[in-house]
Amino acid sequence: MSVPTKNVLVASCACGSVELEASGAPITSVVCYCDDCQEGSGQIEAFPNARPVRDSDGGTAYIVYRKDRVKCSKGARLLKGYKIREKSVTNRVVATCCNSAMFLNFDDAKHWVDVYSLSVKGDIPPVQMRVCAKFKPDTRRVPSDAPLYSGYAPKFLAKLVAAKIAMLLHR
Repeated sequence: MSVPTKNVLVASCACGSVELEASGAPITSVVCYCDDCQEGSGQIEAFPNARPVRDSDGGTAYIVYRKDRVKCSKGARLLKGYKIREKSVTNRVVATCCNSAMFLNFDDAKHWVDVYSLSVKGDIPPVQMRVCAKFKPDTRRVPSDAPLYSGYAPKFLAKLVAAKIAMLLHR
């Protein structure tokens, strides 16, 4: 099944050497405040010449796509995954040419990829939810543009399950 080109999101590193394409509708758009996202984003931001990864309120914004709908269309050899702990299944993938955060993926069977919203060219989908706020010391500075959840919202988990079912049914 082909996806119309008008439904393609493009993410790029700061220097333009790496590009990702995500096709179709995203699963969701979230901002995460968990301790791992804060630590991982902070590590990437500390790389030489890296651009910011976190929003001004300390959250990391992602557009979540099915794994089968994201591809590297340019500069794949420049991508490198980083782990905050040696045995973590989570990889924060960076374009090594300019140390730009590109996406987050997993070594295990998770069926989605989190594209860093700050790497997206053009319009991004509006934030649908803010998750893991229990890790944020001061939630008074969090924008009120979307519901705020202390952990992972049931709605978030339901969207992930629905995406997995759609993948299994080849939709």
